[in-house]
Amino acid sequence: MLRGTAREAAAEFFGTFILIAFGVGVVAQTVLSQDANGSFLAINIGWGLGVMLGIYASAGVSGAHLNPAVTVALAVHRDFPWSKVLPYSIAQVAGAFAASVVVFATYREALSAFDGGVRAVEGATATAGIWSTYPQPFLSIAGGFVDQVVGTMLLMAGVLAVTDQKNVGAPAYLTGPLVGLVVVAIGVAFGFNAGYAINPARDFGPRLFTFVAGWGSGVFTAGGGWWWVPIAGPIAGAILGAWLYDTFINKHHVATKAN
Repeated sequence: MLRGTAREAAAEFFGTFILIAFGVGVVAQTVLSQDANGSFLAINIGWGLGVMLGIYASAGVSGAHLNPAVTVALAVHRDFPWSKVLPYSIAQVAGAFAASVVVFATYREALSAFDGGVRAVEGATATAGIWSTYPQPFLSIAGGFVDQVVGTMLLMAGVLAVTDQKNVGAPAYLTGPLVGLVVVAIGVAFGFNAGYAINPARDFGPRLFTFVAGWGSGVFTAGGGWWWVPIAGPIAGAILGAWLYDTFINKHHVATKAN
């Protein structure tokens, strides 16, 4: 039996695996069916449900961060041990990579029917975007960084609001659905520019998979070297979101008076 941080990292691996399996799976179904079995709304709902199920799978053991940006923000603002940040983050990326393998194995034949076996990053039959995010042609690196900061800021503020028992709060068993709805809301409001990664593990783990599975180095050079933006932007956004929640809400709770 695993103990301590290893036990928690295993939970983060499995929770992130569940999240990415559903999230990447719904994108694969939508793209490979050419929208016949999916839509932009379906993608957002699928990601939200994946988040919900990942939280239910892992929250009791690790707290269900499922996102290195959340882990870092909790270390900065909530005294989460810095010694656990790297193990959690590695486990999250590994879980995302493993889920990417499963989605690929499941949709391998549909993928080949769609692209003729040519794994493209860009173009009419591009499929790398099933696994990771890529910017719209008009989006600059700076604009993409802002996009990721804003999306993850809203995610982190939403997570803290849902779990803040000094505020209205929510029962622990509703944390999963409510955080899932936060993700759906971000997707339907801020998904256009670059697919709202808002999670370094969600983007880098699948991107690393596509690099080794036949898409090649283009997954790191496309979009003007976009790959680092869904890593740095979410970390900055999560730290900012937690700071904003603390500044405007957490520091202004009225202390409970003893009877």
